[in-house]
Amino acid sequence: MRSGTGIGTVRRRLHHSDVGGIRSENYETSRLDGLDEPLLGKRDYDDKHSEGKVMEEIWDDERKKEQLHWTLLFSNLIAQWAQWIANLVFGSGSFIVRHLPLLSNTKNRSNPKFIVPTLSPLQEERLRNLQQRLGVPFDGSRVDHQDALKLLWRLAYPNRELPPLKSELWKDMGWQGPDPSTDFRGGGFISLENLIFFAKKYPESFQRLLHKQDGNRADWEYPFAVAGINISFMLTQMLDLQSGKPSSLAGIRFLKLLGEDEMAFDDLYCVAFQMMDAQWLVKRASYMEFNDVLKSTRTQLERELSLEDVSSVKDLPAYNLLRW
Repeated sequence: MRSGTGIGTVRRRLHHSDVGGIRSENYETSRLDGLDEPLLGKRDYDDKHSEGKVMEEIWDDERKKEQLHWTLLFSNLIAQWAQWIANLVFGSGSFIVRHLPLLSNTKNRSNPKFIVPTLSPLQEERLRNLQQRLGVPFDGSRVDHQDALKLLWRLAYPNRELPPLKSELWKDMGWQGPDPSTDFRGGGFISLENLIFFAKKYPESFQRLLHKQDGNRADWEYPFAVAGINISFMLTQMLDLQSGKPSSLAGIRFLKLLGEDEMAFDDLYCVAFQMMDAQWLVKRASYMEFNDVLKSTRTQLERELSLEDVSSVKDLPAYNLLRW
């Protein structure tokens, strides 16, 4: 059963590595200390599902819902067409591959690595700066990190009083417990910076996602803030930013965007968050399907980044989903 809801609140911490009911804490170590693993998992499903939920009516604008659906559908069609062209051009039997190989020789053909083009000094500098940001873990004892968390609250709830750094009120934003600092394991400080950037540059989209104002929502919604941390982590993996130089196709295409805009990662984050919510609505998903929705969001982003006429984040079809 589905109905309009307010903000989804997760009452218990969920283990980030439970898959299919099996708890696992094995993970692949990253070169960047600030990044570990995504956080959403399946622990405490029965306890959470059995708890009472505070339900409230939300505004349901059918015209905007239909527009969102068709925008996403159009974006999917364009990206699938581009992927078909890419497969045709770079297929193993194509003329280009036979005479101008692009793929490097790797044993793992299921995850091919592409030859990284020579980077300009500007691209080198911006990539280095971004990777330095990715290497900063969130530290709840640092005053500047505490101030950033307070800023996020003020941007999210300008008419509400700022709570203590440990308060049950933080759950309203979609943190899993009363202390948000314990939720940053998977994304580091940059995931907080991404949320702040989103709230500042695209305040309308930020507010609509925070308050789940678009479409018919699930009874058990994804937690906004923790979903944002997962999106930061997903982008880092997708763009291969843990390497010295990205060698995945999406990562190489992203370097072009980074050369045009130093904040390309943050803008792409906003697109990814809005796209994830659109996928969520189209799939009529609920909390336990979050990871599947995140995977389909990644696939869609990879397809859009493969479009030849994309030279900036604003050229991505899904960018049109964002509202100021």
